[in-house]
Amino acid sequence: MPWLRTSLLAATLVASGATAPFQCAGDPDPDQAHEEEPAEALYGLANQFQQRGDKPAQLETLRYIVARYPKSRFAVMARDDLEKTSAK
Repeated sequence: MPWLRTSLLAATLVASGATAPFQCAGDPDPDQAHEEEPAEALYGLANQFQQRGDKPAQLETLRYIVARYPKSRFAVMARDDLEKTSAK
C-alpha cells in the first residue's frame, strides 16, 4: 500500500497547486508606496547634509554611493553632484 500513500500525496500536491492564487504580471501602480533602494536612501541623506551645510558629510556620502552602487541611477546623480562641487 505504499504506492497508495504516494499517489495520495502526489494528488494532494497537484490539487493544492491548482488552487493557488495567481498574480498578474504588469507594471506596479505608481500610487502605491515603493521600497527605497539603498542608493536612493543614501542620496536623500546626502541632500539632507547639503541642506544642513555639512559639506564634508555630503561629499563622503556621494562618494560612497558611487563606490558602493556604481551602476545605480543615483550613482550617476552623485557623480554629477561631485563634479559640480569640484568645479566651484
